[in-house]
Amino acid sequence: MEQRRETLAALGRRKLKSAVNYGRTFVKWAVIASCIGAVGGLIGAAFHLSVNFATELRGAYGWLLFLMPLGGLAIVWLYRATGMEGKGTNDIIHSIHFGEKVPLMLTPVIFAATVVTHMVGGSAGREGAALQIGGSIGWQVGRLFRRNEREIRVATMCGMSAVFAALFGTPLTAAVFALEVLTVGVFYYMAFIPCLIAALTAYGISLLFRLPPTRFAILEAFDLSLTGVLQVAALAALCALVSIAFCVSMHKTERLLQRRTPNPYLRVLLGSACLIALTLLCGTKYGGAGMETILGAMGGAALPWDWILKIVFTALTLGCGFKGGEIIPSFFIGATFGCFMGGLLGVPASFGAAVGIVAVFCGAVNCPIASIILSVELFGAGEMAYFAIACGVSYMLSGYYGLYRSQEIRYSKLRPEKIEIHAK
Repeated sequence: MEQRRETLAALGRRKLKSAVNYGRTFVKWAVIASCIGAVGGLIGAAFHLSVNFATELRGAYGWLLFLMPLGGLAIVWLYRATGMEGKGTNDIIHSIHFGEKVPLMLTPVIFAATVVTHMVGGSAGREGAALQIGGSIGWQVGRLFRRNEREIRVATMCGMSAVFAALFGTPLTAAVFALEVLTVGVFYYMAFIPCLIAALTAYGISLLFRLPPTRFAILEAFDLSLTGVLQVAALAALCALVSIAFCVSMHKTERLLQRRTPNPYLRVLLGSACLIALTLLCGTKYGGAGMETILGAMGGAALPWDWILKIVFTALTLGCGFKGGEIIPSFFIGATFGCFMGGLLGVPASFGAAVGIVAVFCGAVNCPIASIILSVELFGAGEMAYFAIACGVSYMLSGYYGLYRSQEIRYSKLRPEKIEIHAK
């Protein structure tokens, strides 16, 4: 009997020790993620305000477009002077895969370069900078807390989630995207709560600065029906092709410009000249992030060629040396294409624009779960079934193309087998 009591006591101690260990780990990551979220939220809010100011300045003073060559030269010089030349979102993803250092200098450099790009009228988004700034912050905070290599990778993902959430006001999407974008077919569940805490903290700080979250209203409801499912699936299949065109254009333009014009200063000057000419010819709506055009498409107004010109402007802007992100341009492309093509397929234009946003985004980043969650945070949960269908179709039919070439694709999209390749 005495031995039995000792055995039960020992078992109780082991269970208590295990419970304490779980609790200690949770508290540890809650503290680390909150710190990352606080820093990411503050810097993300400052970045958001800076880009907004640059956009307003460009709108008020159209002559800033003609300073694009000077802005481009300044960006190239800044990256060379700080040793950040060639660093980008692909390097953040690569560093998480292999535990490599993310330099702190990347934060002020990409911050300044993206603001300059928006000020002079380059076609780019903000989230590329968000992922790079966040990854840099997360890595540095992880080192500050003396975490090991694997835990620093989690901290880096927390940083990506935090700044993404601060910029877009979509904390759940930010947390899931940071986990899903790294390796297609693998979801790192251990990092979910830390990333979510970081994202919610940063989102809360952005609200303190009265930064409105990104939200869109669908003007025309689309009731669930078999016909509607077929129409949305057809639109999503076409969006998958558009996402492939976007990814291929981005990569091929960058490689072509680097091969034909190896000197980065000359490359950015030639790119600036082309962008100025295109802007004078086509108008200013394709510069910057293009949020006004996205809102117009959500209201049912888009030109048939808007999405094509946005691909051209964005590929040329980022390919010649300017800095920014690709996700907001993908929203522009998806919204304008979905608005136009949805009308031809019998889908209400406003709803077609919403489907286009999530379907092109999903095809370009290979993140179906994050894309479905994004649809809920952007548009509400009323038509989530349609968005889930659109994301699934776009994910399968977009092949192995992607915006981020460091993204690993671990499992096939068509068969239950491992393939272990990188996005094309």
